[in-house]
Amino acid sequence: FSGDRDFLARAYPLLKGSAEFFLDTLVTDAKTGQLMTSPSNSPENAHQPGVSLTSGPAMDNQILRDLFNSCVRSAAILDTDAEFSKRVAAARDRLPPDRIGAAGQLQEWHEDWDASAPDRTHRHVSHLYAFYPSNQITLRRTPELAAAVRNSLETRGDISTGWAIAWRLNLWARLQEGERTHRILRALLSPQRTYPNLFDAHPPFQIDGNLGGSAAIAEMLLQSHEPVVDQGSASQFSDLHFQIHLLPALPSAWPSGSVRGLRARGGFEVDIEWREGKLVSATIRSLLGNPVLLRHANHAMQLNLMRGETFICDGTLQKSNGVTGR
Repeated sequence: FSGDRDFLARAYPLLKGSAEFFLDTLVTDAKTGQLMTSPSNSPENAHQPGVSLTSGPAMDNQILRDLFNSCVRSAAILDTDAEFSKRVAAARDRLPPDRIGAAGQLQEWHEDWDASAPDRTHRHVSHLYAFYPSNQITLRRTPELAAAVRNSLETRGDISTGWAIAWRLNLWARLQEGERTHRILRALLSPQRTYPNLFDAHPPFQIDGNLGGSAAIAEMLLQSHEPVVDQGSASQFSDLHFQIHLLPALPSAWPSGSVRGLRARGGFEVDIEWREGKLVSATIRSLLGNPVLLRHANHAMQLNLMRGETFICDGTLQKSNGVTGR
């Protein structure tokens, strides 16, 4: 979001140390040659009555994929550790991929145990980390896996403890289901899940429900997690790394409104106004000078703003009042 290289330089040793730990502790699966965490578990869930220990659960692989990717990208930005980066990339490529189970769900475990697990409606949705908060699975780039995420969410149900509802909120927002997301948001803010002082009612209190709910509201109004892909209407923009999607999950309960100061990946600050469920205007401020694909409904356009420039557009993403310096 910030492009702060000084912060990255301070954080990189922590990323590297974490990667070194897993390079030392991952084990090779004798059948597949894949690298596995073992022993491990899928947090707080059991695949057999009273049995949670396993090897290589989906969430482990997903988090490690993000860690290893972050190490490789950070080393490249900082121009350091080329040989170490190669080792990390090689290990990343040997992690088990996400899989779709026989019931059409995203598998929680390395084996397809989901259908027979004792708690198929468990409050945790750990194996959906790849969809949110990560972007390894996205609607446009990996539609089959995104459909499996939806299947898993349907099985788990909408109502759970406060923080688990908040995670579901963000997942449904990423699926761009505004009505479903808003319905779950109302459940999160109900007296059963939110105290009169607005603290999340996961007894006695859990900040995850509050912060996760706020994150979901932002996710309903703006998304910037999905890299531009070389398919469909985006093919002409395939050289871009960043994408801003305006009002991707706007519910009918919010027919008119505005929001200011949302941050988007790649170094952008965004204001949005809408009326009668339709985009009226958007203001995009570039903080780093990166190119970006701006998207809303069936409209898409490339922006090439210099650092400090501002672009204002109407509901069809056409320029309004020009591009201005800050």
